[in-house]
Amino acid sequence: MKEMIGYCGLDCEKCDAYLATVNDDQALREKTAKLWAELNGAPILPEHINCQGCRVDGIKTVFCDSMCEIRQCALKKSVTTCGDCPELENCRTMGEVLSNNPEILENLKE
Repeated sequence: MKEMIGYCGLDCEKCDAYLATVNDDQALREKTAKLWAELNGAPILPEHINCQGCRVDGIKTVFCDSMCEIRQCALKKSVTTCGDCPELENCRTMGEVLSNNPEILENLKE
C-alpha cells in the first residue's frame, strides 16, 4: 500500500492541502481555504491548509489531526488503514465516504 493513502482510503497525494504544503503553494492554500470554508460553513484560513498526510509524521490540518472520526477510530484500533478493519463493510463512520468515493475501496485493497 502506498504510504500516502489515508486511513479512509483517500489518496493524500491528490489532496489540495497536501499539494499546497509540499509545493509551498500559497495560491493553492488560499483557493483551498476559500472552497473548504464555503463547503463546511467554517472559518478556514490559508494558514490552516498545511498537511503532510494523515498516516505519516508531520503537520496535518486541524480536521485531519483531531476532528476526523475515521482517523481517530483507526488510531484507536491500531490498523494501518480502514482496509485492515474487519468492520469496514458495515462501518457507519466510513459509510458516507465509501458511497461518495468508490475508488477508495481500491486504494484500501492495494
